[in-house]
Amino acid sequence: MAKLLVVDDEKNLRLVVQKEMARQGHEAESAADGEAAWEMLESQDFDVLLCDINMPRLDGMALLKRMKEKSANPPEVIVLTGQGTVETAIEAMKLGAYDYLTKPYRLTELSALVAQASEKKQLKTDNQRLRAQIERSVGTTPDIIAQSPQMKEVLRLVRRVAPTDTSVLITGESGTGKELVALELHRLSHRANKPFIDLNCAALQDTLLESELFGYEAGAFSGARNRKLGLFELADGGTLFLDEIMEMPGQLQSKLLRALETRTFFRVGGVKKVEVNVRLVAATNRDPHQAISEGIFRSDLLYRINSFEINIAPLRERKEDIEPLAQHLLQKVAGANPPELTEPVIEALKAYSWTGNVRQLRNCLERAALLSDNGRITVKELPPEVAYRTEKSNVSVNYSSPKVQPGPGAYPTGVTTNLRETERQQIITALEKTGWHRGKTAELLGISPSTLYRRLREYDLDVR
Repeated sequence: MAKLLVVDDEKNLRLVVQKEMARQGHEAESAADGEAAWEMLESQDFDVLLCDINMPRLDGMALLKRMKEKSANPPEVIVLTGQGTVETAIEAMKLGAYDYLTKPYRLTELSALVAQASEKKQLKTDNQRLRAQIERSVGTTPDIIAQSPQMKEVLRLVRRVAPTDTSVLITGESGTGKELVALELHRLSHRANKPFIDLNCAALQDTLLESELFGYEAGAFSGARNRKLGLFELADGGTLFLDEIMEMPGQLQSKLLRALETRTFFRVGGVKKVEVNVRLVAATNRDPHQAISEGIFRSDLLYRINSFEINIAPLRERKEDIEPLAQHLLQKVAGANPPELTEPVIEALKAYSWTGNVRQLRNCLERAALLSDNGRITVKELPPEVAYRTEKSNVSVNYSSPKVQPGPGAYPTGVTTNLRETERQQIITALEKTGWHRGKTAELLGISPSTLYRRLREYDLDVR
C-alpha cells in the first residue's frame, strides 16, 4: 500500500479520487493546488503524486520542475490532464513523471497505475537501503559456544524473547560476546529476513553519531552534498543493535528516546518526519544503575530499552566454555588444519582469569598458532602472563625467588606496572584539577570520554 497525495483544483474530483484510493487501502491526502502540495511535500514523504496540470498559483508542470530541482527524494508522479496533447505528456515525462492519464479516466485504470508507480518507488528505496547494507554487511551468524550453565541460560532467554518485539538490553564485560547474542536474537526473530544494523556508540565522535544514527539531508552541514539515510532508517523492519549505548551523549539520548516512543524522527537538517518500524537491541559493559546514579545515562531511556535484560557472565566464571571455545577460535584463526592444543596448554587456559574475555582468548590463540611448530601448541607459545599464571597456580612456584629463572619469551613486568601507575596518577591529578568532572578531565587529558570511562574502571576510580 502506498502513501498518496492527490493534487487537483476540482474539489469534487479530488475528494472522489482520495476516497477511492483510501478505500483500496492506500493512505491518501489531498491538496487544492501546487503551492499547497509543495508545502505538504516539504513536510512529509509520499510514494505517489496524482497531479492535475491546470491549477491556480502553481500549476502541475511548475510543481514537477520544482520537485526535480529541489527534492532529494521525490515521489513518482502520475499526471492527470484534461488536455490530452502529446506535447504535454512528453514534457511531463521529461520532467520525471511516471505516466499520465487524460480526463475523464477510469478509476480502475488509475488504480493500476498507482500500484505500478508505488512498486517502482519501493524498488528505488529498497535499492538505496541494500547498497548501504552491503557496505555494512555482518555476514553469517557465528555459533555461540554454550557448555556452561550460564551460557545455556543465556540461550534459553534468547529463544524466549527473540520471537517478540520487546527491546532487549545485553549486559556484560567487554569481549564476552554481546554482539553474537544480539545477532542470535535477530536470527530467531520474525525479522530475520530484514536488516540487522549495528553501531558502536563509543566509536564515533558526538557530532558524527547523530548523523550516522538518524541520517542527514543535503545541505544540513558543510560537505553534506546528498541525502544520507541513517542506520535507524536502514534498519526499518529489522533490528538495530546499539553497542556501548551508555557512551551516548545526553542530548542524543533524548532524541533516541523520542524516536523509540513515537517510531518517528527527523534527519539532521530535515523537516520531514521519517516513520520506522525497528526493534532495538542494546548492549553495555557498564552497570546500568550506577550509570544512572552518576548522571551518565537517562533513567527513562533505560526503562525504555531494558524491557528484557540478558546478562553474559565473564569467561573466568564459566570455565566449562574455555576448552570448546579455544578449539572453535583456533579453527577461525588457523584455518582448515589448526595446530593441536596440548593438555598443559588447556590447563593453562582454564587457570587464567581472562580479563578481556573471549576477545583476549582469541588474541592469545592467534599468537600461539603463529609461533607453534610441528602442528602443536605448547605452553611456551602462550603469552607470558598466561603461562606464568598456570605454573604459579598449578606448581606453586614463586617467581619472585632469585633461584627461579623465567621461561622462554618472558619479559620483565616492572616497566608495564610503572607505566600503568604513572597513567593512573596522571588521571587522578587531572580529576582533582577539574573537581572530578569527567568531561573536563577527558578534555584536559586529550582523550575521549569513553576512553576515560574505561580507564576509570580499569583503575577502580569509577566511584569517587
